Amino acid sequence: MSKRLFVGTPWRQAVWQSLALVGLALMLSFAVNGLRSDGLPWIQPVGQWVGETGLEISLDEAQILYLTDQAVFLDARSPEAYRSGHIDKALNLPWVHFSERASEVLDGLPKETPIVTYCDEGCRFSEELAAALTAQGYAQVRALMNGWSAWLESGFPVATGP
Repeated sequence: MSKRLFVGTPWRQAVWQSLALVGLALMLSFAVNGLRSDGLPWIQPVGQWVGETGLEISLDEAQILYLTDQAVFLDARSPEAYRSGHIDKALNLPWVHFSERASEVLDGLPKETPIVTYCDEGCRFSEELAAALTAQGYAQVRALMNGWSAWLESGFPVATGP
């Protein structure tokens, strides 16, 4: 009977030692992160600008920015798609022509200007464009996912042509 008692002991000891090491590593990582001036946030804030945390903006937030004229809207789709229909007052800066057209489209636009980029369903160009703009120093850039389709379905102002 005493042999049975000792059969699980090395495994129990290994499990406890492993848990102790994991616990010690977690405590150490939390302490180091807390002491660093550039530590990672414990809880990720929701709805921040690209330069702070995330890329996406909700349709409701984008519509408020549109209605209050607080943001510039950039259409990341092709010139043909833009001409066939776009968010009213939006500028066309196709992601595929970013390096050639960025300086022309963004000329005179202050770096602190809020910008909303958009594309269409299944298109990731709005995120790519937002990331590129952030890399160029634009601090308040957001991407409206499925932007054109969602905007159109909401009945908000649209335009056609150049």
